[in-house]
Amino acid sequence: MITGLSRRELLRSCALAALAVPLAACREGYDDSPDPLSALVAAARADAKAARTITGSGAEIATAVATVRAAHASALQREVDRANRPTVAPPQLTPVTDLASLGARLRTAADRARELMLTAPSHRAGLLGSVAAGCASAQALDDALGEVTKPTFDAPSTSGELGEEVLGTLQQALAAEHAALWIYELVTAFLPEAFDDSIGAAIDEHRARGDVATSVLSDSGVTPVLAEPAYRPPEPVTDDVSAMAAVVSAETDAATTWRGVLVRTDDTALRGYAADALRASAVRATHWRAEAGMSPAAIALPGTPG
Repeated sequence: MITGLSRRELLRSCALAALAVPLAACREGYDDSPDPLSALVAAARADAKAARTITGSGAEIATAVATVRAAHASALQREVDRANRPTVAPPQLTPVTDLASLGARLRTAADRARELMLTAPSHRAGLLGSVAAGCASAQALDDALGEVTKPTFDAPSTSGELGEEVLGTLQQALAAEHAALWIYELVTAFLPEAFDDSIGAAIDEHRARGDVATSVLSDSGVTPVLAEPAYRPPEPVTDDVSAMAAVVSAETDAATTWRGVLVRTDDTALRGYAADALRASAVRATHWRAEAGMSPAAIALPGTPG
């Protein structure tokens, strides 16, 4: 027998207790563990705020970084709000006094996003891969932000059979690599010799990435897509400005297709490779956008479909 409470009082107390439980907890299988993305939100907001305190010669670059990190905070917060899970304590961050210390924060943020991306659900993996690429792109804005970490691009050892959807997006990535190689060969006729080293490094990287995609597809019993005899840039290439625009477009396409790979596979090795390809193309696009005077030079969430 229940004593001390009337039936009406009991029902009222139960109703009030239910209101104290997050609504999402009523869903079957709701994950009530702390949301690691909430720490990334706090770090992005702190980076944006710290960047805006930098004055002097580095103020313009710092402002661009602040814009990128503020965009990260907004995108990550939307996912945190959607999941409605408990938050975690904000991270302890090193103080920002100049572009070098701001660059160190960008490296840390990129590494943390990539780490979480490897095992995150597919919809979060795409967001985290783009955040990591966006941090690297922001760091590529100026040498004072420090050297951007370069991926090794070791061929991924996939853990099992890849599904048709994954293989389809990998075919798209391979096609984008073929196109990027053709574009880089084209623009050598329109860009000064000062760009030869950058072009050569990009050609080597895209060729190697194409070889890896070809290998993974072949090992999966799929015939890799072949390169077309020629590709049509968004605009005719007639001078150095249009040549840079063509390269930016090629790198943007490559970033988008590799992001497509990472969101459609649960294979950790392939997901990591795709994220590194996304980041590398995003960084190269930033360099070319800066050279061409495009604004903004750094895109906050590279590879994200428009």
